[in-house]
Order: sequence, then structure tokens, then C-alpha cells
Amino acid sequence: MIVLGIDPGLLLTGWGIIEALSRDKINPIQYGCIKTMPSTSLIQRLQNINIELQCIIDKYKPEVAAIEELFFLKAAKSVAAVGQARGAIVLTVSLNKIPLFEYNPRLVKMALTGYGSADKYQMQHMVKTFLRLKEIPKPDDAADALAIAICHVNTIKWTAKTTR
Repeated sequence: MIVLGIDPGLLLTGWGIIEALSRDKINPIQYGCIKTMPSTSLIQRLQNINIELQCIIDKYKPEVAAIEELFFLKAAKSVAAVGQARGAIVLTVSLNKIPLFEYNPRLVKMALTGYGSADKYQMQHMVKTFLRLKEIPKPDDAADALAIAICHVNTIKWTAKTTR
């Protein structure tokens, strides 16, 4: 199973592609970030996310996608920006008829570390360990996207909630 993990953001949208042969055998394929420029219009930024995500989907042909739910304790302005980016992502994935699952940040932490309040370093270290990487994936948004993809593999049967 090829899984696309997505950490939505307007400035940086992290993405990671993994291949899950089983829960215990997960191979990294590729990861990175879609970056938009604050100096461009909101519509151009959302179009950029759509176009770049479509290229990723075309290249890696994921069978399923996993995205982080919005975290509402952040500032209202950042929640609105992430929400708009997330909308562009959800639309792109759904137009490609890829099942989309969403996971809250606490569940992602639980799936990787067994502790729902794990810090960023613990999460990054576990991504590195799960994927047998030599170093922690950079930037952080890409590591977060890989964590979301790994979470999907680890929880696929009982806690996922589809957005599709």
C-alpha cells in the first residue's frame, strides 16, 4: 500500500510517501514540502498547493492519503490559513478519488510514541526509527507528514475517520 501523508499549511505543506508492506515493514519513498510565498495572493498560493500536490499524486500514485486534523488551539488567523490550504488539499485528493483519512495530532503521537503528549523531537526520532533513516527528515513539516502516514498504517482498521 502506498500512503501519502500530508501536514497542511499555507506557507509549508509537508508531504511524505511511504510504502507499507505490513505494520512492521514500512519503506520511505520520498518526502518534502510544498512552499508558497507570502508575497503572492491567497488564490495563487492555493493554486500552487493544488498543482504541486497533483504532481506528487501523478508521480507516486498513492492508494490512500492521510492528513492531520485542524488543531483549534492555535491563533484564529493561522487556523483560517491552514483551513484554506487544507481545503485545497482535500479537493485535490478527492478529485483523484483517493480515500482520505484524518487523524488528530494526539492520535499521531500515540501511534508513533505511545504517548499523546510527545514532543517534536520524540516524534521526529520515531519517524527516523520507523523508516530506518540515517537522519531525521527535514524540514519538520515533511517529518510530520511522514508521521501522519505511519499513523495511518498503524491504525488503519479501527480509529481512522474518512473525509471522503
